[in-house]
Amino acid sequence: MLLAIGYIIVLGSILGGFMIAGGKPILLLHISEFVVIGGVSVGVLIVSSPSTVLKNVVKDIKESFGQSGASAEEFMDLLKMLYELFMLSRKGGLIALDEHMGDPHNSSIFNKYPSFLKHPERVEFLINALRPIVDGKIKPEQLQSLLIEEVECKEEEAGGSISVLSLIGDSLPGIGIVAAVLGIINTMAAIAEGPEKVGEKVAAALTGTFLGVLGAYGFINPLCKRIQFGHKSHLMYFNTMVKAVSGFAKGLAPVMAIEVARRSLDKAVQPTADNLEKILKNLKSS
Repeated sequence: MLLAIGYIIVLGSILGGFMIAGGKPILLLHISEFVVIGGVSVGVLIVSSPSTVLKNVVKDIKESFGQSGASAEEFMDLLKMLYELFMLSRKGGLIALDEHMGDPHNSSIFNKYPSFLKHPERVEFLINALRPIVDGKIKPEQLQSLLIEEVECKEEEAGGSISVLSLIGDSLPGIGIVAAVLGIINTMAAIAEGPEKVGEKVAAALTGTFLGVLGAYGFINPLCKRIQFGHKSHLMYFNTMVKAVSGFAKGLAPVMAIEVARRSLDKAVQPTADNLEKILKNLKSS
């Protein structure tokens, strides 16, 4: 929603200022310039991106128009869920986690937290993090480095869509110049048709430059930055699981493992220590 509001402000400011200066918005509607700039931009995107990156670009753009990244409520749900899992493990042993990992969608614990369960990649990551220590296939001190490496792979994969969109943003002013040059070529070909026709074609050519610069600095580059912030939030979610699970695997009490994870969160989504303590005490008593 905020992305759409921002785009409306950008367009409103441009068109409003243009109209205040006496311009008519219809003068900017030169379809040929939109075709050149839009078509070349999409072509560059396709040429520079593998199919997996293209899918991520589409997904990231869709997410950017909604909630970008994990919310404070989602992080709170994660901390509560991890605490319940750790407490269960303390009471019944690590083997008690096996039934929840085997069928997470029918787990009495996971089903309490739909914000976690509706993201398959989060479920898969947590189960893969817990499985080695439940099965005894890895030493607790080795687990953290393994999980950090997995998060780093996710970070590198997430950066693909940002890099290709940044390429489009950097290319748009040049693509606008290409459209303008094509417009000037048309202008030179029509110079014998009189000043009115020449003026119309020059306006179309200048519109190409305008659209390229506006598209880069008013739309694509800000979109890249928003996607980047969303990726940072998602990666912080995975790192929270890394901190909590690796801490618990090393022998920390459940509440301390959760506290270590809490302290790793940004202030914008970090619950206070007192509030989290009260919530965890209520979970324990229930």
